[in-house]
Amino acid sequence: MAHRIVILGAGESGVGAALLSKKKGYEVFVSDAGVIKEKYKKKLFDNEIEFEEGKHTAEIILNANEVLKSPGIPETNKMVIAIREKGIEVIGEFELAYRCKGDSKIVAITGSNGKSTTTALIYHICQKAGLDCALVGNIGYSIAAQIAEDPKMLYVAEISSFQLDDIKTFRPDIAVLLNITEDHLDRYNYQFENYINSKFRVILNQNKNDYFIYNDDDEIITKKLKTLIPNTNPLPFSMKHEIKKGGNIKGDQMMLRIQEERVSMSIYDFALKGKHNNYNTMAAGIAAATLGIRKDKIREAVKDFQSLEHRMEFVATVRGVEFINDSKSTNTNSTWFALESMNKPTVLILGGVDKGNDYELMNELVAQKVKAIVCLGNDNKKILEAFKDKVPVIVEADSAKKAVNAAFKLSVKGDVVLLSPACASFDLFKNYEDRGVQFKEAVKEL
Repeated sequence: MAHRIVILGAGESGVGAALLSKKKGYEVFVSDAGVIKEKYKKKLFDNEIEFEEGKHTAEIILNANEVLKSPGIPETNKMVIAIREKGIEVIGEFELAYRCKGDSKIVAITGSNGKSTTTALIYHICQKAGLDCALVGNIGYSIAAQIAEDPKMLYVAEISSFQLDDIKTFRPDIAVLLNITEDHLDRYNYQFENYINSKFRVILNQNKNDYFIYNDDDEIITKKLKTLIPNTNPLPFSMKHEIKKGGNIKGDQMMLRIQEERVSMSIYDFALKGKHNNYNTMAAGIAAATLGIRKDKIREAVKDFQSLEHRMEFVATVRGVEFINDSKSTNTNSTWFALESMNKPTVLILGGVDKGNDYELMNELVAQKVKAIVCLGNDNKKILEAFKDKVPVIVEADSAKKAVNAAFKLSVKGDVVLLSPACASFDLFKNYEDRGVQFKEAVKEL
């Protein structure tokens, strides 16, 4: 009897997992409660994989040997509860990918903020060094599909807490933990500790041949580490104190010390600006040095890296006003980091679907740097309440175009208009990408 795997969810990770399962000779069935996108449907048809959409048929799903669920499906889902009650093993895409990767290595990057940027930077350094590698995971490309269709010797993977929740034996050769701040608490019974534990699953199966790169200035990480005895090689990084093995920044110099290798570099040469990006760059540099990449290649790549779309992306300067698209900032911490790197008077476009945000965190920076706020959302009460005494002007807009026009009117030459919403986008947009694209189009029309 063939091993029967049922995959819940037919998005990027679900369809990728279906392709890899089929290649492994498993009997595969894909079930999506919603409508499956045409591009994914075509892949399922082309690979002769059975599927259903718009429903979950219990009798088909509950006779699986194993169920693989997409990271977006919570444990509270009725079908997931029924699967658990029947005692069927539930895994995620990363678990399947790990079993099928052969001798390839995995660098897994997690954290509440900066994951995508750091993942993309590590990948950029690896490419510069000529390694046979792929950029995969939460950044938008399925690791399972990559292994099925175009396997590489190295996978540089962004991994979210939701993806880590469904691992069993998954073991990255290098794990990177950037920071932990309150996020997605709705998925963790509003218990911060549950979310912290989830992030630390990245080192769950590591051993003495593996490396754990982490932010030694993050109190939540260091506090948690005191309660654990990780079975791995620690490589901390810091901007507050010197590190014997790992990395630190002192004054304007970054120093990485990995095995015999020493890499030093001025932070003014970093392509990515701002304190939070200094942390991301250190983490990426340590990961690269751990992979044995030469220091000249690391320096070169850190200097010429282009930042990601929708993450502190420069859009244009219109009559002396600079526009920056940071639509990927979907929590207050992320927006805090964006504001922290601003050195000009800022008009901030903020708002969307609130995930239980605490805006108090931003008060000081908003008072220092923000001259006006444009609220971009259906329900802006919480933002208006939080900042009415901190900012002289707050206006509301219900489209990207209206927000951009309002922000431009409130700006003078030498100002910055920053779209950094601190919220999810589902009230007015399809997703954060759609929000960022509409913002950029509106700027081009000015």
